[in-house]
Amino acid sequence: MFLYSLPANAEPALPIHVNQTVYSIEIHPSRHQLIVRKQGKKIRVYPIAVGNPSTPTPIGDYQIIYKGKNWGPSFGPRWLGLNVPWGTYGIHGTNRPHSIGQHLSHGCIRMHNRDVIELFDLVPLGSKVTIYGHVLGHPSHHPRDLAQGDVGGDVQLIQSRLKSAGYFKGTCDGKFRSSTTTALKKYQRNHRLSPNGVVTKKVYEEMGLIE
Repeated sequence: MFLYSLPANAEPALPIHVNQTVYSIEIHPSRHQLIVRKQGKKIRVYPIAVGNPSTPTPIGDYQIIYKGKNWGPSFGPRWLGLNVPWGTYGIHGTNRPHSIGQHLSHGCIRMHNRDVIELFDLVPLGSKVTIYGHVLGHPSHHPRDLAQGDVGGDVQLIQSRLKSAGYFKGTCDGKFRSSTTTALKKYQRNHRLSPNGVVTKKVYEEMGLIE
């Protein structure tokens, strides 16, 4: 059972939260649904595909900071980029329409091409995007193990806990680099855990993130 709830505000600048805008987007990964609101009123609902458990769609409040066209067949005819600190994520079309309604992407939000064209024309740059869910994944499953090279909100959460405890000195940016590994190993040694630099269920439990 998870003890930690969202959003994960590891540092003042993360995640990038914006005030309510005229147009806003809500993404519900568990329902594979994207909702567009205008001044709070629901005006569109689209089916989507989201990230698989090993490359989850980032949870939190973000903003559309880039709009582009025709990035290639895999991204469909339109791309709406989000200001996720640890990687390039966006809302885009797809050449795999069968994936819509499933957890099959590498973290981005896929839409039918006709839908993403409509969304692209509808919402302006700066629009708020809220992605719902739990930073550690679905509460009924154990969170994923984390190691150097991983990225995501769960990495950011671990960095924040390590920083609060005085082990991590860097920026909580959601990128698991060598500095995070070093801090984690020291934490593990001091808490009688195997100092292997991997965030396992025992580490989550020791940090009070699950029970």
